[in-house]
Amino acid sequence: MVMALAATSSARAQADLRTEGDAASAQGVYQAEVAVNGQGEAERQGGFARALGTVLGKLSGDRGAMARPGVGAELRNAKNYVASYDYRQDQGTSPSGAPTFRTTLIVRFEPEQVDALAGALGLPVWPQPRPKPVVWLAINDGSGPRLVGLPQSNAARPLLNRAVERGFSLGLPAGGAAEQALVGAIWRQDTAAVARASSRYSPPMQLVGKLYRDKDAWTADWVFVDGGKVLSTWSVSDADARRAMAAGADGAADALVKRYGKRGSTGPAGTYRVVFSGIASTDDYLRLTGHLQRMAVVRRITPVRASGDTLELDLELVSGLAGFRRMLGDDAPFTGGEGEPPAYQMR
Repeated sequence: MVMALAATSSARAQADLRTEGDAASAQGVYQAEVAVNGQGEAERQGGFARALGTVLGKLSGDRGAMARPGVGAELRNAKNYVASYDYRQDQGTSPSGAPTFRTTLIVRFEPEQVDALAGALGLPVWPQPRPKPVVWLAINDGSGPRLVGLPQSNAARPLLNRAVERGFSLGLPAGGAAEQALVGAIWRQDTAAVARASSRYSPPMQLVGKLYRDKDAWTADWVFVDGGKVLSTWSVSDADARRAMAAGADGAADALVKRYGKRGSTGPAGTYRVVFSGIASTDDYLRLTGHLQRMAVVRRITPVRASGDTLELDLELVSGLAGFRRMLGDDAPFTGGEGEPPAYQMR
C-alpha cells in the first residue's frame, strides 16, 4: 500500500498536492527522494541537503560529488534550490508480521539554479540526453548460468535502480531463445559476440556481466563496451549479491562520465587577488567578510593590503573567478568585478 502525503511549502518550495493513492516519486536528474524519520522542519532541511547532494551526483556523474570542495558547505543552503517537495509513505510488513511504515521525502529542484551551482563549484557536467546501454547479465546461483532478460527484470532490479540513482538508465534484452543461447559468450566475456547480438538495440553500448557464488561471497565481473571498444573492466565481491550486482551500474556510469563528461568552465581552483572599495567602517568590513565566509566557493580569506577605504584580499577559491562571480547572488553587499585584479564596490 502506498499513500502520498501533501507537504506544507517553505518560503520558496511549493508542495504538490496528491490525491489518495497517487504515489509521488522522483523523476529525472533534478529530482531525488530520501528516507526521513518524520515531516518536521529539521528533518526536512536535512532531507533537502541529502537530496541536493544526490542531484549533484546525478548531474555530474560523480559518485563522490558531495565530498568535493565547497559542496558540503552549500548543501546547508539546499532549501534555496528547491522548487517543490512532497512525501510518500510506504507500508510494509516486518518479519514478525507487524505493519511497518517508511516515510520518503521527494524533492524537485530548480534546474537552472542547480546548473549554476554545479558550474560555480567547478563540478563536471554529464550532458543530456544520456545513453541507455543494454545489460547482458548472466547469473549462476549454482544451477548453471542464465541470461537475465526483460521477463526476469525483477532479478536485475538492484542494478537498474542503481543506474537511475547515478542519473541514467539501463535496458535489458528481450530474452528470446536466440539471446538465451548467448549466455556462454557472456560467461566467457566475449564482447565481440555480445556486440553482434546487441546490434538490434540502440545505442551500441553493452554492459556485460556475470554474477556467481565465490566461496562465501558473490562475485560480479563486468565489462563496459562502447561502439565495440572496451572502456572499462572491473570485478566486485560482496556477501550481498544485490550490492555486487549494483556495482555494475557504478562502473558503467564512471566509464561514461570519463568519456563524455565535460569539465566546468569556471577555471582552476587557486588563490586569486580581489580588490574591494567603499569600506568606510568596521560594519562594512564585517558585512564583506561575513558574506565571503558564507560563499561555498571561498575556502580561505587572507587580507593583503588596506589603504583608505580600499581592501585587497587573497581569496582561495574551489574554482576560478568565474565561479566566484556566479555565486555572488543578489544579496551580495558589493557590485562590480571588472579589471585585473577584479575590483568590487561596496553597496
